[in-house]
Amino acid sequence: MKSYPFLLAFATAALCVAGCTDDNPDDTPRPVTPQLSEEYYTGGQLGTAFNTTSSAFEQPSAAVENAGMEASFKNGEALFEKIFTPASDGSVRGGLGPLYIRTSCMHCHPGYGHGKRQEGRFNATEIGNGYLLVIYDDNDNYIASLTGMPQLFAVEPFKAPIDPSKIKITWKPYTDSWNNTFEDGTTYELIYPEVTIPADAYYVDLITTDGRTLSPDQVNIRLESTIGIYGTGLLDAITDEDLKAQYAKQEKDNYFALNPKIFQNGEWVSQYSNNRPSDGGTGEKHPYRFTYALSRGPLQDAAGSNAIWNITNVTRSNRRYHYMTKAYAEKASKDPEVQARFYDFFPDRKTDAGVEQDIYNYLMATDLPVEMSDEYFTDLMVWHRGLAVPAARNLDDATVQRGKQLFTEMGCTYCHRPTWTTGDDHYTDPSGFFTRGTELPRYPQQKIWPYTDLVQHRLHMQNDIRTGWCRTTPLWGRGLHQKCTGSFESDRLHDCRARNVIEAIMWHGAPESDARWSVEKFRKLSKEDREAVVKFIDAI
Repeated sequence: MKSYPFLLAFATAALCVAGCTDDNPDDTPRPVTPQLSEEYYTGGQLGTAFNTTSSAFEQPSAAVENAGMEASFKNGEALFEKIFTPASDGSVRGGLGPLYIRTSCMHCHPGYGHGKRQEGRFNATEIGNGYLLVIYDDNDNYIASLTGMPQLFAVEPFKAPIDPSKIKITWKPYTDSWNNTFEDGTTYELIYPEVTIPADAYYVDLITTDGRTLSPDQVNIRLESTIGIYGTGLLDAITDEDLKAQYAKQEKDNYFALNPKIFQNGEWVSQYSNNRPSDGGTGEKHPYRFTYALSRGPLQDAAGSNAIWNITNVTRSNRRYHYMTKAYAEKASKDPEVQARFYDFFPDRKTDAGVEQDIYNYLMATDLPVEMSDEYFTDLMVWHRGLAVPAARNLDDATVQRGKQLFTEMGCTYCHRPTWTTGDDHYTDPSGFFTRGTELPRYPQQKIWPYTDLVQHRLHMQNDIRTGWCRTTPLWGRGLHQKCTGSFESDRLHDCRARNVIEAIMWHGAPESDARWSVEKFRKLSKEDREAVVKFIDAI
């Protein structure tokens, strides 16, 4: 059975100075344990777990315990870990499909962490393959006939939009402007992924948002890996006002450009909102803060709350429709093989309209039966918002301290901002589901150490992320990735191209990169100092 060590008592009791008392007759001095500095509490007092085992990413925060939500947290954990099935009998994890990306969240988040790098074949059934396909046109728009997160599987009698067995990943070597060589002569290697999908792997035509039909060799394909999900509740607790101030500061500093589609002249150009009535959308606006592409706003209508629906296609009361495109529905409704078997699986969908219309109406319906209850969805979000961050490790080590000093001097902390303080955490939900402010764990006034500015920047990497703009990844806990996920490598950056911290840093160094100045300083360090920086990054 999994343990949930909060160890906040560790901070208030076990770490308090133990002095001599009258109960110590021989006057032998008792051991004195130094008080931990605040930096060890990466998630603050309410969001830090002192656990460095393989379950370090899986621990509930003290906020969960304080709110009496332990049972709900464990139920949500089971929803995350277990397989969903196509069963329509009202079972807890029924409702998978008709199309889906994976059968469970755990497939993409091994050990609750970042996905693992894949070699060669795109094995979508392998636990740990956190890769999501990104397929888009030359205008950086997703292909409209596929969902934004393309689906790879289908339940009978439907057919998958893309056959995952035909997806191929090729890892190619890359030589940077320094010939992959540090100033002291030490060399390093860099690799990047190239993804190919043959024409016969696609079930639907590749149609753009402006109605053009493209051939498979006309689309761009990239990989984006999942990220660690621990601590997202703490990031959500940062106020909108503080996030805006961060953007305004960076715009004023003018070290490099901000994404003009998000922020200009001290104001938001665009923010996240949910205007879909069938979702209960409130229309309220909040800053983007989640995903590499900054596509989602508050956590209650982002990340896990969205993924539990579109990864599995399991409906709930505020998502009574399929994650589906009109192009797929039209294709499947006209498919003779799907038509021949549709009523075998969906006899209650038979009407006088005919099989083609019945299939289309089912796939595009907005009033489907609820497959995940409100109670289970709440449990999932208690778990998601309640995941603690592993405490920092070995910060008092001299080498780690040296690495921290260099990390700051090189300017890394400009984007990897060390610390934030959360607000009162009256969390919001643009989908209108969580409205009481008491359903989920809260993190008011916590000083946290995520090492991110939550802003997008550009690194200009080979086979770069779609649009070239990528949110600064939080660094907290990443040094435990291999232990928690079982990966052989560090699997850093948005597509796991960096096999270790050194490679991750050097991928920041393209001539046009926002981080070029910092990487130039890093490559001039001695080997000992470079290793100190790595040790620091792995400690936080």
